[in-house]
Amino acid sequence: MKATATDYLEITEANHVAGHRIRLTFNDGTTRVVDFGPFLAKARNPDTTDYREVERFKRFRIEGGDLVWGDYQMIFPIIDLHRGVI
Repeated sequence: MKATATDYLEITEANHVAGHRIRLTFNDGTTRVVDFGPFLAKARNPDTTDYREVERFKRFRIEGGDLVWGDYQMIFPIIDLHRGVI
């Protein structure tokens, strides 16, 4: 499904690939593998650094078209995820 100018961008599917990489599918048909490893390596906030542990990292969900961890401990701008840059 291609998004139109009146639609908004959202994640429709997210699958753990390996390590800290997730394959994201968006409602405009774009699929992108995003590596969160470099972001987590630089993170200093304990709420974020906890997700360096891969088993914990894999506990993400899609909520309202966004990729979310925990109680919104980690969430990224959808446009950055769409571009594959965080």
